[in-house]
Amino acid sequence: MLHSVPDIDNSAALTERQQAVLDAALRLLVEEGDHLTMTAVARRASCSKETLYKWFGDRDGLLTATVQWQASKVRVASVDGKGLDLASLTASLERFASDWLKVISSDTSIALNRVAVGHAGSGKDNLGAVVLENGRFALAKRLKPVLEAGRQAGLLEFGDAEMAFRTFFGLVGRDVQIRLLLGDRLELTEATIGGDAVRATQQFLALFGAKNGPQGF
Repeated sequence: MLHSVPDIDNSAALTERQQAVLDAALRLLVEEGDHLTMTAVARRASCSKETLYKWFGDRDGLLTATVQWQASKVRVASVDGKGLDLASLTASLERFASDWLKVISSDTSIALNRVAVGHAGSGKDNLGAVVLENGRFALAKRLKPVLEAGRQAGLLEFGDAEMAFRTFFGLVGRDVQIRLLLGDRLELTEATIGGDAVRATQQFLALFGAKNGPQGF
């Protein structure tokens, strides 16, 4: 069962102080990995353990919040289905792709995912489920409405939104995340990420763009 923590898909739900605490927790994950403790986070963030327990409940709650905080950095622009056109849909998909690549290639996300993979099936905690629920699954819930809006506007054709999302996710991520987790030092510059985001979006539109729709595919 996932721990109940504040819904922070929208970063505005966090105070600056809470954001600073979660950033401190993420830095500690990079440095210490599996050895993250509430005491260490309180010390690094210059706050009391009582405050951490009040905000996040316990260590699992804190880890859940850090995952949500990372995921909130992947922006999904809201779209108006009635006025949606190819340009705005493309821009939304490209921004999502670019943000996601930046997040998964950061030292903090790599460290967090390594710990989660190491714990998966070990019985230590439910961090693997936390990462899935508040990372990949949460991102799907946020992007699917954009894909649905594209279908309703006659810009996209697909039978199942989950399948369409998984295809887009795969086109964006390719083998990048697994290579980073295994220690490959990929050079993901702003230009590289931007180019990959554009390429993945165009590939997705080539697959799912409405053949007789307004975009002229």
